[in-house]
Amino acid sequence: MDIPSQPKAIHEVAERLAEWVDADCQAFPIGASRRDSQIDAVMRVGGFVFAVAWKSVGSAASIGSLIRKVREETEEIETTEYPEGRVVPLIAVPFMGRVGRGRCAEHGVAWLDLSGNARVIAPGIRILMDGRPNRYKQQGRPSTAFAPMGSRITRWLLMHPNRPFTQRELARATGVDEGYTSRVVAKLEQDGIIIRNDAGAVRPRDPDLLLDAWREVYDFTKHQVMRGHVAARSGDALLRQVSDGLNRASVFHAATGLAAAWILGRFAGFRTASIYLPEEPSSDLLEALSFREDARGANLWLVVPNDEGVFQGVSVRNGVHCVHPVQVYLDLHAHPERARDVARELRSDRLRWRTGD
Repeated sequence: MDIPSQPKAIHEVAERLAEWVDADCQAFPIGASRRDSQIDAVMRVGGFVFAVAWKSVGSAASIGSLIRKVREETEEIETTEYPEGRVVPLIAVPFMGRVGRGRCAEHGVAWLDLSGNARVIAPGIRILMDGRPNRYKQQGRPSTAFAPMGSRITRWLLMHPNRPFTQRELARATGVDEGYTSRVVAKLEQDGIIIRNDAGAVRPRDPDLLLDAWREVYDFTKHQVMRGHVAARSGDALLRQVSDGLNRASVFHAATGLAAAWILGRFAGFRTASIYLPEEPSSDLLEALSFREDARGANLWLVVPNDEGVFQGVSVRNGVHCVHPVQVYLDLHAHPERARDVARELRSDRLRWRTGD
Protein backbone atom coordinates (compact mmCIF):
# COMPACT_ATOMS: atom_id res chain seq x y z
CA MET A 1 0.00 0.00 0.00
CA ASP A 2 1.27 3.46 -0.88
CA ILE A 3 2.03 5.90 1.93
CA PRO A 4 -0.63 8.64 1.89
CA SER A 5 0.10 12.30 1.29
CA GLN A 6 0.33 14.57 4.31
CA PRO A 7 -3.22 16.01 3.98
CA LYS A 8 -4.72 12.55 3.54
CA ALA A 9 -2.72 11.18 6.45
CA ILE A 10 -3.90 13.99 8.74
CA HIS A 11 -7.50 13.25 7.68
CA GLU A 12 -7.04 9.56 8.54
CA VAL A 13 -5.52 10.44 11.91
CA ALA A 14 -8.53 12.62 12.71
CA GLU A 15 -10.91 9.82 11.75
CA ARG A 16 -9.12 7.31 13.95
CA LEU A 17 -9.05 9.60 16.98
CA ALA A 18 -12.74 10.39 16.53
CA GLU A 19 -13.55 6.67 16.36
CA TRP A 20 -11.47 5.73 19.39
CA VAL A 21 -12.67 8.62 21.57
CA ASP A 22 -16.23 8.31 20.20
CA ALA A 23 -16.54 12.02 19.56
CA ASP A 24 -16.40 14.46 16.68
CA CYS A 25 -12.94 15.63 15.67
CA GLN A 26 -12.11 19.16 14.56
CA ALA A 27 -8.73 19.37 12.85
CA PHE A 28 -6.95 22.71 12.42
CA PRO A 29 -3.98 22.44 10.03
CA ILE A 30 -0.92 24.50 10.91
CA GLY A 31 -0.72 27.30 8.38
CA ALA A 32 1.87 29.76 7.15
CA SER A 33 2.21 31.27 10.62
CA ARG A 34 4.11 28.13 11.62
CA ARG A 35 5.79 27.36 8.33
CA ASP A 36 8.79 25.63 9.97
CA SER A 37 6.73 23.75 12.52
CA GLN A 38 6.99 20.00 13.01
CA ILE A 39 3.35 20.05 14.12
CA ASP A 40 1.05 19.54 11.14
CA ALA A 41 -2.33 19.98 12.81
CA VAL A 42 -4.06 20.60 16.11
CA MET A 43 -7.08 18.37 16.69
CA ARG A 44 -9.86 18.83 19.23
CA VAL A 45 -11.56 15.50 19.91
CA GLY A 46 -14.24 15.64 22.58
CA GLY A 47 -12.50 17.08 25.62
CA PHE A 48 -8.99 16.40 24.32
CA VAL A 49 -6.59 18.45 22.23
CA PHE A 50 -3.81 16.80 20.24
CA ALA A 51 -0.84 18.42 18.53
CA VAL A 52 -0.20 16.01 15.67
CA ALA A 53 3.08 15.60 13.80
CA TRP A 54 2.94 13.40 10.69
CA LYS A 55 6.07 11.61 9.56
CA SER A 56 6.15 9.35 6.51
CA VAL A 57 8.76 7.06 8.13
CA GLY A 58 8.57 5.46 11.58
CA SER A 59 12.25 4.53 11.91
CA ALA A 60 14.32 5.18 15.02
CA ALA A 61 16.29 7.92 13.26
CA SER A 62 13.16 9.71 12.11
CA ILE A 63 11.30 9.48 15.42
CA GLY A 64 14.26 10.09 17.69
CA SER A 65 15.12 13.42 16.11
CA LEU A 66 11.46 14.50 16.09
CA ILE A 67 10.39 13.88 19.68
CA ARG A 68 12.12 16.84 21.33
CA LYS A 69 10.85 19.30 18.72
CA VAL A 70 7.28 18.01 19.00
CA ARG A 71 7.29 18.32 22.78
CA GLU A 72 8.70 21.86 22.66
CA GLU A 73 6.19 23.02 20.05
CA THR A 74 3.30 21.37 21.88
CA GLU A 75 4.21 23.27 25.06
CA GLU A 76 4.28 26.51 23.06
CA ILE A 77 0.89 25.79 21.49
CA GLU A 78 -0.56 24.92 24.90
CA THR A 79 0.74 28.16 26.42
CA THR A 80 -0.31 30.53 23.63
CA GLU A 81 -3.42 28.95 22.10
CA TYR A 82 -4.96 26.45 24.55
CA PRO A 83 -4.23 27.75 28.07
CA GLU A 84 -7.45 26.19 29.35
CA GLY A 85 -6.11 22.62 29.25
CA ARG A 86 -3.34 20.22 28.36
CA VAL A 87 -2.38 19.62 24.74
CA VAL A 88 -1.19 16.07 24.03
CA PRO A 89 1.79 15.70 21.68
CA LEU A 90 1.14 12.91 19.18
CA ILE A 91 3.32 11.50 16.40
CA ALA A 92 1.60 9.72 13.51
CA VAL A 93 3.37 7.46 11.01
CA PRO A 94 2.45 4.73 8.52
CA PHE A 95 3.98 2.09 10.82
CA MET A 96 5.85 2.70 14.07
CA GLY A 97 9.03 0.66 14.49
CA ARG A 98 9.93 -1.07 17.75
CA VAL A 99 12.66 1.40 18.68
CA GLY A 100 10.46 4.40 17.84
CA ARG A 101 7.74 3.02 20.13
CA GLY A 102 10.21 2.75 22.98
CA ARG A 103 11.52 6.26 22.41
CA CYS A 104 8.02 7.76 22.43
CA ALA A 105 7.11 5.92 25.64
CA GLU A 106 10.35 7.02 27.28
CA HIS A 107 9.69 10.70 26.53
CA GLY A 108 5.94 10.71 27.16
CA VAL A 109 4.84 11.32 23.57
CA ALA A 110 1.70 9.62 22.25
CA TRP A 111 1.79 7.90 18.87
CA LEU A 112 -0.40 6.09 16.41
CA ASP A 113 0.20 4.49 13.07
CA LEU A 114 -2.09 4.08 10.11
CA SER A 115 -1.55 0.32 10.28
CA GLY A 116 -3.77 0.29 13.39
CA ASN A 117 -1.34 0.42 16.32
CA ALA A 118 -1.29 3.14 18.96
CA ARG A 119 -0.14 4.22 22.41
CA VAL A 120 -2.00 7.30 23.57
CA ILE A 121 -1.81 7.87 27.32
CA ALA A 122 -2.74 11.17 28.98
CA PRO A 123 -5.00 12.33 31.82
CA GLY A 124 -8.46 10.95 31.05
CA ILE A 125 -7.45 8.85 28.05
CA ARG A 126 -5.69 5.53 27.53
CA ILE A 127 -5.53 3.89 24.09
CA LEU A 128 -3.28 0.86 23.62
CA MET A 129 -3.43 -1.05 20.35
CA ASP A 130 -0.76 -3.46 19.16
CA GLY A 131 -0.12 -6.42 16.90
CA ARG A 132 -1.25 -4.98 13.55
CA PRO A 133 1.25 -5.68 10.75
CA ASN A 134 2.87 -3.01 8.62
CA ARG A 135 0.45 -2.16 5.81
CA TYR A 136 2.98 0.09 4.09
CA LYS A 137 6.00 -2.12 3.43
CA GLN A 138 7.95 -0.63 0.57
CA GLN A 139 9.30 -2.76 -2.23
CA GLY A 140 13.00 -2.68 -3.04
CA ARG A 141 15.97 -1.89 -0.87
CA PRO A 142 15.49 1.20 1.33
CA SER A 143 18.05 3.96 1.41
CA THR A 144 20.15 3.54 4.54
CA ALA A 145 23.39 4.70 6.06
CA PHE A 146 23.81 1.30 7.70
CA ALA A 147 24.80 -0.92 4.79
CA PRO A 148 27.72 -3.21 5.78
CA MET A 149 30.55 -0.95 4.63
CA GLY A 150 28.71 2.26 5.48
CA SER A 151 28.24 0.99 9.03
CA ARG A 152 31.96 1.45 9.58
CA ILE A 153 31.25 5.19 9.80
CA THR A 154 28.61 4.74 12.49
CA ARG A 155 30.72 2.28 14.43
CA TRP A 156 33.68 4.68 14.44
CA LEU A 157 31.53 7.61 15.56
CA LEU A 158 30.10 5.51 18.42
CA MET A 159 33.57 4.40 19.42
CA HIS A 160 34.56 8.10 19.75
CA PRO A 161 31.21 9.81 20.51
CA ASN A 162 32.54 13.16 21.73
CA ARG A 163 35.21 13.73 19.10
CA PRO A 164 34.26 15.50 15.84
CA PHE A 165 35.72 14.02 12.64
CA THR A 166 36.05 15.50 9.18
CA GLN A 167 34.85 13.29 6.35
CA ARG A 168 38.45 12.77 5.28
CA GLU A 169 39.39 11.62 8.78
CA LEU A 170 36.44 9.22 8.81
CA ALA A 171 37.42 7.81 5.43
CA ARG A 172 41.02 7.22 6.51
CA ALA A 173 40.06 5.73 9.88
CA THR A 174 37.54 3.28 8.43
CA GLY A 175 39.04 2.42 5.06
CA VAL A 176 35.98 3.71 3.21
CA ASP A 177 36.59 5.84 0.12
CA GLU A 178 35.83 9.54 0.50
CA GLY A 179 32.95 9.56 -1.98
CA TYR A 180 31.06 6.81 -0.18
CA THR A 181 31.90 8.37 3.18
CA SER A 182 30.37 11.63 1.97
CA ARG A 183 27.13 9.87 0.99
CA VAL A 184 26.87 8.05 4.31
CA VAL A 185 27.51 11.23 6.29
CA ALA A 186 24.93 13.10 4.22
CA LYS A 187 22.31 10.44 4.98
CA LEU A 188 23.07 10.48 8.72
CA GLU A 189 22.88 14.27 8.70
CA GLN A 190 19.62 14.21 6.74
CA ASP A 191 18.16 11.87 9.36
CA GLY A 192 19.17 14.32 12.08
CA ILE A 193 21.35 11.90 14.04
CA ILE A 194 24.72 13.58 13.56
CA ILE A 195 25.66 17.25 13.81
CA ARG A 196 28.35 19.30 12.10
CA ASN A 197 30.48 21.96 13.77
CA ASP A 198 31.69 25.23 12.25
CA ALA A 199 34.77 23.49 10.85
CA GLY A 200 32.63 20.91 9.06
CA ALA A 201 33.51 17.99 11.36
CA VAL A 202 30.71 15.68 12.51
CA ARG A 203 29.81 13.75 15.66
CA PRO A 204 26.67 12.01 16.94
CA ARG A 205 23.87 14.33 18.01
CA ASP A 206 22.81 11.66 20.48
CA PRO A 207 24.88 8.43 20.56
CA ASP A 208 21.94 6.48 21.98
CA LEU A 209 19.76 7.51 19.06
CA LEU A 210 22.48 6.65 16.55
CA LEU A 211 22.91 3.21 18.12
CA ASP A 212 19.13 2.63 18.18
CA ALA A 213 18.82 3.62 14.53
CA TRP A 214 21.53 1.15 13.59
CA ARG A 215 20.15 -1.64 15.77
CA GLU A 216 16.74 -1.29 14.19
CA VAL A 217 18.07 -2.33 10.76
CA TYR A 218 21.05 -4.50 11.77
CA ASP A 219 20.68 -8.12 10.66
CA PHE A 220 23.12 -10.65 12.11
CA THR A 221 21.86 -13.33 9.69
CA LYS A 222 23.50 -11.42 6.83
CA HIS A 223 26.82 -12.78 8.11
CA GLN A 224 27.86 -16.32 7.23
CA VAL A 225 27.32 -18.37 10.37
CA MET A 226 28.65 -21.91 10.78
CA ARG A 227 27.03 -23.61 13.78
CA GLY A 228 28.62 -26.63 15.37
CA HIS A 229 29.73 -28.38 18.52
CA VAL A 230 33.03 -28.64 20.37
CA ALA A 231 33.28 -30.71 23.54
CA ALA A 232 34.01 -28.50 26.56
CA ARG A 233 33.20 -28.36 30.27
CA SER A 234 31.65 -24.89 30.18
CA GLY A 235 31.11 -21.89 27.97
CA ASP A 236 34.18 -20.13 29.32
CA ALA A 237 36.32 -23.27 28.85
CA LEU A 238 34.97 -23.59 25.30
CA LEU A 239 35.81 -19.97 24.45
CA ARG A 240 39.38 -20.23 25.73
CA GLN A 241 39.91 -23.64 24.15
CA VAL A 242 38.82 -22.41 20.72
CA SER A 243 40.67 -19.10 21.08
CA ASP A 244 43.87 -20.95 21.99
CA GLY A 245 43.42 -23.24 18.98
CA LEU A 246 42.97 -20.29 16.63
CA ASN A 247 46.03 -18.59 18.10
CA ARG A 248 48.12 -21.73 17.53
CA ALA A 249 46.94 -21.74 13.92
CA SER A 250 47.78 -18.01 13.61
CA VAL A 251 44.15 -17.21 12.68
CA PHE A 252 42.97 -13.73 13.61
CA HIS A 253 39.62 -13.85 15.41
CA ALA A 254 37.41 -11.98 17.87
CA ALA A 255 34.64 -13.11 20.20
CA THR A 256 31.22 -11.50 20.14
CA GLY A 257 27.76 -12.11 21.63
CA LEU A 258 27.39 -13.82 25.00
CA ALA A 259 31.00 -14.96 25.14
CA ALA A 260 32.33 -11.44 24.63
CA ALA A 261 29.85 -10.02 27.14
CA TRP A 262 31.15 -12.52 29.70
CA ILE A 263 34.75 -11.51 29.03
CA LEU A 264 33.92 -7.78 29.10
CA GLY A 265 32.06 -7.77 32.38
CA ARG A 266 30.92 -11.21 33.55
CA PHE A 267 27.39 -10.21 32.59
CA ALA A 268 25.97 -13.77 32.45
CA GLY A 269 27.11 -17.33 32.13
CA PHE A 270 26.72 -18.80 28.66
CA ARG A 271 26.76 -22.03 26.71
CA THR A 272 27.06 -20.71 23.13
CA ALA A 273 30.27 -18.95 22.06
CA SER A 274 30.38 -16.85 18.89
CA ILE A 275 33.65 -15.98 17.19
CA TYR A 276 34.28 -13.84 14.11
CA LEU A 277 36.83 -15.10 11.58
CA PRO A 278 38.11 -13.06 8.61
CA GLU A 279 37.41 -15.89 6.15
CA GLU A 280 35.73 -19.27 5.97
CA PRO A 281 37.66 -21.82 8.06
CA SER A 282 39.41 -24.66 6.25
CA SER A 283 38.58 -28.28 6.93
CA ASP A 284 42.02 -28.68 8.55
CA LEU A 285 41.29 -25.82 10.95
CA LEU A 286 37.88 -27.25 11.86
CA GLU A 287 39.51 -30.61 12.55
CA ALA A 288 42.17 -28.98 14.71
CA LEU A 289 39.39 -27.32 16.73
CA SER A 290 37.47 -30.64 17.00
CA PHE A 291 34.54 -28.78 15.46
CA ARG A 292 31.58 -30.93 14.44
CA GLU A 293 28.99 -29.08 12.37
CA ASP A 294 25.58 -29.56 13.98
CA ALA A 295 23.05 -26.72 14.10
CA ARG A 296 20.75 -28.46 16.61
CA GLY A 297 23.31 -29.10 19.30
CA ALA A 298 25.54 -26.13 18.48
CA ASN A 299 27.59 -24.50 21.20
CA LEU A 300 29.99 -22.69 18.85
CA TRP A 301 29.20 -20.24 16.09
CA LEU A 302 32.02 -19.43 13.68
CA VAL A 303 31.02 -16.23 11.91
CA VAL A 304 32.47 -14.81 8.69
CA PRO A 305 31.26 -11.17 8.61
CA ASN A 306 29.72 -9.50 5.58
CA ASP A 307 32.19 -6.67 6.15
CA GLU A 308 35.53 -6.59 7.93
CA GLY A 309 34.43 -3.47 9.80
CA VAL A 310 33.22 -5.72 12.63
CA PHE A 311 36.88 -5.94 13.66
CA GLN A 312 37.11 -2.17 14.31
CA GLY A 313 38.06 -1.66 17.94
CA VAL A 314 39.04 -5.27 18.66
CA SER A 315 40.91 -5.52 21.96
CA VAL A 316 42.34 -8.27 24.15
CA ARG A 317 40.38 -8.72 27.36
CA ASN A 318 41.45 -11.34 29.89
CA GLY A 319 43.52 -13.05 27.24
CA VAL A 320 40.74 -13.20 24.60
CA HIS A 321 40.27 -11.03 21.51
CA CYS A 322 36.83 -9.36 21.64
CA VAL A 323 35.03 -7.03 19.26
CA HIS A 324 34.13 -3.55 20.50
CA PRO A 325 31.19 -3.37 22.96
CA VAL A 326 29.10 -1.59 20.30
CA GLN A 327 29.41 -4.64 18.04
CA VAL A 328 28.79 -7.01 20.95
CA TYR A 329 25.58 -5.13 21.77
CA LEU A 330 24.29 -5.37 18.20
CA ASP A 331 25.08 -9.07 17.89
CA LEU A 332 23.52 -10.03 21.21
CA HIS A 333 20.04 -9.36 19.84
CA ALA A 334 20.43 -12.38 17.54
CA HIS A 335 21.76 -14.75 20.18
CA PRO A 336 20.00 -17.35 22.37
CA GLU A 337 19.74 -17.83 26.13
CA ARG A 338 19.53 -14.53 28.10
CA ALA A 339 21.15 -12.52 25.32
CA ARG A 340 18.63 -9.65 25.21
CA ASP A 341 18.81 -9.16 28.95
CA VAL A 342 22.59 -9.21 28.70
CA ALA A 343 22.43 -6.61 25.91
CA ARG A 344 20.55 -4.22 28.20
CA GLU A 345 23.07 -4.76 30.99
CA LEU A 346 26.02 -4.28 28.65
CA ARG A 347 24.56 -1.07 27.25
CA SER A 348 23.89 0.31 30.70
CA ASP A 349 27.36 -0.51 31.95
CA ARG A 350 29.62 -0.04 28.91
CA LEU A 351 27.79 2.28 26.51
CA ARG A 352 26.81 5.24 28.64
CA TRP A 353 28.76 7.72 26.48
CA ARG A 354 30.09 9.59 29.51
CA THR A 355 33.52 10.17 28.04
CA GLY A 356 35.08 10.51 24.62
CA ASP A 357 38.20 8.58 23.71
